[in-house]
Amino acid sequence: MEEKVPIMAVSRHRIGIDGAGVHTLVCFPRCPLSCRFCLNPETTWPEDEFPRFSPEELWEKVKVDDLYFRATEGGITFGGGEPALRADFIVRFRALCDWTIDLETALNVPSATVKKLMEVTDHFLIDIKDMDPEVYRSYTGKDNAPVLENLRLLAGRADDCTLRLPLIPGYNTEAHRDRSEAALREMGFTRFDRFNYKTDIRNGKRKTQM
Repeated sequence: MEEKVPIMAVSRHRIGIDGAGVHTLVCFPRCPLSCRFCLNPETTWPEDEFPRFSPEELWEKVKVDDLYFRATEGGITFGGGEPALRADFIVRFRALCDWTIDLETALNVPSATVKKLMEVTDHFLIDIKDMDPEVYRSYTGKDNAPVLENLRLLAGRADDCTLRLPLIPGYNTEAHRDRSEAALREMGFTRFDRFNYKTDIRNGKRKTQM
């Protein structure tokens, strides 16, 4: 088990973005996907470029906002990258506090990891990309079979999940999104966030915003 892990960013006082109440977003590098319009390309940078924290050191850093968290029923949102890759760290951090813990995840990780995180996570913000296997593979370079398996695990906690369904220019359509949402509703999920990727070309590189 790693004593310390790299942390890419700690963003305080986020309201209505990463969960209910006031949240602090903690971002880890590393992701198993290779999305064509990656929203956080710095997650691919070498990990030695980022400071490393133990769960106790992170708690010391973020506890300054304890009053805000308690007053608004807020807390910490772990993102990245793919924060599920740091499940052991999150479990250890959870033992230090009683704030709300949210997780921004694409769920493309082993089911054993998700089972571990279900024990300590209050709300999952799930980036579905698209439920169509071909669209998903074209956009991320990966198979979405692990995502489907993990969605079945989480279906029993559907009220604790928000499913993010983006419109991705050049990869999916409104019809794809409608089919994705219908399939997810059949699984029992009811909370959705539909939004569009806005892309432009600058200096020969494509930049994405939410």
